[in-house]
Amino acid sequence: MSEQHENSAPGATGAVSHSAGAGEGGSGDLGARYREALLPVFGTPQRVLARGAGCRVWDTDGREYLDLLGGIAVNSLGHAHPALLSALSKQAETLGHVSNFFASAPQIELAEKLLTLAAAPAGSGVFFANSGTEANEAAFKIARRTGRPRILALSGSFHGRTMGALALTSKEAYRAPFEPLPGGVEFLEPGDLDALEAALAAGDVAAVVAEPIQGEAGVRPLSAEYLLAVRRLTREHGALMILDEVQTGVGRTGQWFAHQAVEGLQPDVMTLAKGLGGGFPIGAVIAFGPQAHDLLQPGQHGTTFGGNPLACAAALAVLGTILEDSLLEHVRAVGAGFREQVLELGHPQILEVRGSGLLLGIGLGRPVAKELAAAALDAGFIVNAPDESTLRLAPPLIITAEELSGFAEALPTLLDALPDPKEA
Repeated sequence: MSEQHENSAPGATGAVSHSAGAGEGGSGDLGARYREALLPVFGTPQRVLARGAGCRVWDTDGREYLDLLGGIAVNSLGHAHPALLSALSKQAETLGHVSNFFASAPQIELAEKLLTLAAAPAGSGVFFANSGTEANEAAFKIARRTGRPRILALSGSFHGRTMGALALTSKEAYRAPFEPLPGGVEFLEPGDLDALEAALAAGDVAAVVAEPIQGEAGVRPLSAEYLLAVRRLTREHGALMILDEVQTGVGRTGQWFAHQAVEGLQPDVMTLAKGLGGGFPIGAVIAFGPQAHDLLQPGQHGTTFGGNPLACAAALAVLGTILEDSLLEHVRAVGAGFREQVLELGHPQILEVRGSGLLLGIGLGRPVAKELAAAALDAGFIVNAPDESTLRLAPPLIITAEELSGFAEALPTLLDALPDPKEA
């Protein structure tokens, strides 16, 4: 494991450390300024954060929190990790950005590294974007280049907020304000093999797009059997299998990529982002093999910032640290230990723990997830409620068993203090 920062040791989670430098007027003033200056697409911020170290952050009032969400599976190495800081500083001394009229060594090295980690065959290639949404936009265009009109996605899916990525996203509340969206997308129920086979049988499906674990649907894994069936049927019918590993990739589940837990499974296209840059914006598309590699031709897609040297240097530092510090093994061990501890609590309102590694969803017996997340924040823990009955954790990959244990021990008290919605 990498050396921990002095403020990241396990222990008190809600205790006030020292002031984090609130600036003018503290958090209240900054909150008011936020409302005046920014568009209200995110609602009211829960806190104004000032700094982080390891798996902990501090708000502008100096209050400390254990970060169990990691920027929604982004901060792979936590906050202010020495390897990431060193890589960014060193790269900034030479090249920060060049247009894609030119290449840079970090860009080439990162592409090679990703192809190796993905066990991509000869003739594969990488396209770099700036986010998961942009990676999925590129994948959508790759599918369009097959010339086939239909794309299959899954109910419960989330692939991003731009128009193409949104067309692949099933949630009606996200889609309705922006329709008409790009057409040709149909949604199937995850696990329904009969529907999948029937949809593919016509021979005009360009691609099936899926997340190995549907994070925004409540951390719901697709079964190995279903994923293998998607792979078999897409091959039989000449369609692409596109896996969105934006949330599940880069060690999050204890594998480099979540689909690698299923023996013999390899997609035609895979999208990445979130944890790849450890907090620095970067996304990637991997096209496996010559057929997928050659679908996008010169001039058919592009980006100004994608693959810039700073982003690629950050991603190389993340991948290098995961490898050098054996974080894949660590993620599997601490994730399994936390799952076991939570289930052993025997609390009547904890029904299950879904997910893999450090992408976990605690299934609740009552629709109180948002209230529980708010109570946890007040107690010094940052978690998230992707739906009304699921609490999601996606902490930094460096989190310790002791830190996770502290949250597990606090769960019963937090749950018992919540009012019953039926009595409200």
